[in-house]
Amino acid sequence: MTIFIIVGMPAAGKNIARDYAQSKGYPYYATGDLVRAEVKKRGLSADPQGMAAVSDELRGADGMGVTRLALKTALAEKGPVVFLEGMRSWPEIELIAKDSDCVVIAFLAPRGLRKDRIVSRGRSDDSADAFDARDQREIAYGTSIPIALADEYILNTGRVQDALDALDAAVKRRLA
Repeated sequence: MTIFIIVGMPAAGKNIARDYAQSKGYPYYATGDLVRAEVKKRGLSADPQGMAAVSDELRGADGMGVTRLALKTALAEKGPVVFLEGMRSWPEIELIAKDSDCVVIAFLAPRGLRKDRIVSRGRSDDSADAFDARDQREIAYGTSIPIALADEYILNTGRVQDALDALDAAVKRRLA
């Protein structure tokens, strides 16, 4: 099994990978989806503060709790390709690499563009006012290391189709 691990800062374009995977019939699991589901299950507010608190809790003492859950779900697929999103530290990448071939693909976009996207997409856990704190929390989790050490990069500053094409090329290279 090849697991494509999708990393990037908030609003860098990781959902493009979700759209791509779904269009190809590949399973896609995101730790953020697991966090949102837990927030809903508990009847909590899905605002930035509520999401951050549940995310921190699910990550656990070693920061990998929600990744273990996502990996367990992905490995149960038994298919040749799975996409995972939401890994924020290098130990999470190493954990996944123990059980599968993995390829880290980082989505990149400038800070100002990402902030504009946060404002326009309107998710309940998005807030222009909380943007800086969210970025700092992601960096504290260790997000910058998987981005820096990625196997492939998708610069997402133009059309969505350009990013999809770049992702398709990266996936094909890695599966060849």
